[in-house]
Parts: sequence; structure tokens; C-alpha cells
Amino acid sequence: MSLKESNPFVNSELTTILVVSDLKASKSFYIETLGADLFREYGDDSVVIKFLGHWMLLVSSGGPTEDKPNIEFLPPQNREMVSRSFTIRVDDCQKSYEILNERGAEFITPPVTNGAETRCFFYDPDGHLFEISEYRAG
Repeated sequence: MSLKESNPFVNSELTTILVVSDLKASKSFYIETLGADLFREYGDDSVVIKFLGHWMLLVSSGGPTEDKPNIEFLPPQNREMVSRSFTIRVDDCQKSYEILNERGAEFITPPVTNGAETRCFFYDPDGHLFEISEYRAG
């Protein structure tokens, strides 16, 4: 059997789970600030959105369950210690920065240019890190 024939992920899509401390604030940020689409809500503890073709599940903190007995879901504890970040390639970093800044996104710095790349970083309400990056072929 070939690798393609034994692929366990045929017709599958990847979802990123982000643990958030305030589901209402996070839902508002992703939909109103970033322009994500609301797909579904599960009670008061999770929201499914689609952002730039990527599924994201925003969930409240939670303890172990039968299928993950030693796992606890927590939002980031320290914004300066990052284990995951998201990069969004944009056509115009300065313009994207200005739009998101007007909508209330919390940026670390304005855009910085280094060679052919201009980029800057911002946080969601819980400190999940996002980068907007523009690359100009030289």
C-alpha cells in the first residue's frame, strides 16, 4: 500500500486550539479586529472560527478529561515566553498595521524593515503572538 493510500488524513483539515481567558473578548477580537468568520459556538466554553482558510477553536481553560487524563488547558501565562506564533503574509505591512492598530490590536512595535522584509508583531487578548510580514523580492 502506498503512503497516499494509507494516509489517515484524507479529506481532513487542521484546527488550531487556542485557550483563552475571556471567550467573549477573544471572539470579538478575532471577528471584529481580524475579520475572522464565526462558524459555530458550543455553549459558553468554545467558539469555532475560520481565519484566512484556517480553522481555529477558541476554548476556555479546562482540566483533565477521560481522553486526556493528565492535560490541563491554560491560556498563555507569560507573553514574553512564546511556544507558538502565527505569521500572516501581507502585501503592505504598514497599511495592515495601520488598519489593525485602528481596530485596537496591541502591537509590540510599529513595522520594522530588515532587508527585503518588513514585519511587526501583535497580541490577541490573551497574549497569543501574531506577526504580519511583507516580503519584497529584490
